[in-house]
Amino acid sequence: MDNNKKRIVLVTGATGGLGTAMCKKLYDDGFLVVGNFRSSSKAEEWKNEMKNGGYEIELFKGDVSDFDSAGQMIKEIESTVGPVDTLVNNAGITRDSRLINMKREDWYEVINTNLNSVFNCTKHVLPGMIERKFGRIINISSVNGQRGQFGQTNYSAAKAGMHGFTKSLAMEVAKSGITVNTISPGYIATDMVMAVPAKVLDQIVAQVPMGRLGGTWEVAHLVCFLASEETSFITGANYSINGGQHVY
Repeated sequence: MDNNKKRIVLVTGATGGLGTAMCKKLYDDGFLVVGNFRSSSKAEEWKNEMKNGGYEIELFKGDVSDFDSAGQMIKEIESTVGPVDTLVNNAGITRDSRLINMKREDWYEVINTNLNSVFNCTKHVLPGMIERKFGRIINISSVNGQRGQFGQTNYSAAKAGMHGFTKSLAMEVAKSGITVNTISPGYIATDMVMAVPAKVLDQIVAQVPMGRLGGTWEVAHLVCFLASEETSFITGANYSINGGQHVY
């Protein structure tokens, strides 16, 4: 397919485990994929690994927790690659502790990176989507935003806030041909999860009725589904992908 005719997808937090799987699957499905990163230490190595695997994915540096930095990054993408048709708000961090012990900076850093980033990036791509009468906004939340989690008041608040954002924005832009949806993964076999002690990992898996962790490719498949042309009547939804760990 001619690159000029491909839908352009921006994945924030692209160099993490979920972000990498999303970029690969979107690329395989015929999208023109661009990724965002914040730290330069990993970016060049990631880009080379992708290229060696046959994936030509441009990376753009930007701190999505900062409104102006996010805006500058998106301006650079749209001037060099083209208009962003689909935004995957995937960037996220954890700073876990009980609230009684939580440092103020750990609260704000998680809220800024996981929730304010959704506003920062969406605000900059939305005018173009409205003008073109097409857009897909996909927010990567978490099962812990649905059910809560001990030691994660900051993370759970941010992830729950993402879906509140999804529901309200979906109503605002529906008539402009733009869909806004949330994906809430459970425990996925990313490098971060696999690095926990074996005993803790066993306890996590024991909570999942399917008896295993989710695959990054499974979340990526759902992202591609929601990014497709055929999902124009799905908006304001929250897709759980957690192996039955939390059902309601």
